Amino acid sequence: MPIRDATPDDAPAIAAIYAHHVLHGTGTFEEEPPPAAEMAARIGRIQAAGHAWLVVEEDGRILGYGYYNNFHPRSAYRHTVEDSIYVRDDVRGQGVGKALVAELLDRAEAAGFRQMMAVIGDSENVGSIGLHLSLGFRQVGLTKAVGLKFGRWVDVVYMQKALGEGDRTVPE
Repeated sequence: MPIRDATPDDAPAIAAIYAHHVLHGTGTFEEEPPPAAEMAARIGRIQAAGHAWLVVEEDGRILGYGYYNNFHPRSAYRHTVEDSIYVRDDVRGQGVGKALVAELLDRAEAAGFRQMMAVIGDSENVGSIGLHLSLGFRQVGLTKAVGLKFGRWVDVVYMQKALGEGDRTVPE
């Protein structure tokens, strides 16, 4: 699957993919879709921090995108990142998300990170949970009813995967 680094020119397609998830899904807790300019700014901030923001492009169409960013801003978390993946609704289940997460794992490990977290909105999101399980993540936590979207309480599932040496050694 052709994966490349995102550019600001991808922002309209990325915004459209994300808007669908914001308006129809519980994988994100945002409730108003951000415009393309905001998505371009987000891409820029994440890439400027040295993190990956990737897209799958086929025949000139963006099928999905994913990125990793700091898990938390405090310095003790500096070796841990969190992934985010969104795929066009009409290509879900075709391996786009899995290819993106696999590439993000490779890039994060190459960058020296030791842990990747997946913070999955909705414990009923079997697609995302299954995708992460298939790539070696394990569920490490569940927070009940922490989000309210579409008139119902939504859980959050925490999943984790060690990268490289993981916690076997302390980075220099």
